[in-house]
Amino acid sequence: MSSPTGDNAFLHALELHVRTELTLAETSQPWEEAVRVPIDEWLSDPADDQRYEVLLRSLLGAVEVLENSSGPGEHSPPTEAPESIKTAGHLPNGPGPCTETEGW
Repeated sequence: MSSPTGDNAFLHALELHVRTELTLAETSQPWEEAVRVPIDEWLSDPADDQRYEVLLRSLLGAVEVLENSSGPGEHSPPTEAPESIKTAGHLPNGPGPCTETEGW
């Protein structure tokens, strides 16, 4: 995690917020347990929870890329994907399909 300096203060705050949300998503009820509960007792759809975690990992990766760029208007040369993006594939059913009705 980088430290906030100048124009990166917003990115740093966003990174902290996304990391907090990601921690909450990662520590919620595991997908395997959630689908065993009767559907009328679900607090949220387990598939939606998985998609949200993948979205958070993608957002975190984008913030990390922006924070590590050389400076205003400059972009670092493409490198290997951030670890937060690589680990998004650990979900049992992958990120799942994205439809236009989901809005993302």
